[in-house]
Amino acid sequence: MANPVFHFEIPVTDMDRAIAFYEAVFGHDLTRESVDGYDMAFFPRADGQPGASGALARGDVYRPSHDGPVIYFDVPDIDAVIARAEARGSKVLYPKKDIGAAGFVAEIEDSEGNRIALSQPKG
Repeated sequence: MANPVFHFEIPVTDMDRAIAFYEAVFGHDLTRESVDGYDMAFFPRADGQPGASGALARGDVYRPSHDGPVIYFDVPDIDAVIARAEARGSKVLYPKKDIGAAGFVAEIEDSEGNRIALSQPKG
């Protein structure tokens, strides 16, 4: 069975600020486009690979929040990601926690006020 989640959208109010934050914190180049009149910036997607990809999205129906779904980003070094996020003004909402064989998790606030989760496998 394939992973059921294909795409996500993270609400933003300032696209330039959000792109700068996500590119600096996660190290991926985002591709900016207009889709149905909405300003979007897409994360890279590797077709045929496991997992989902998504976009930052700005428009009247997109409202940043700590509430609602929490998106987990797989990262190789949770401490380094938290340090880069804090250097860009991010707050740690849930400190790094060892969750056993599954690795480590943490949550940060992005530049727009969204709750974003981090996951690092053990190994």
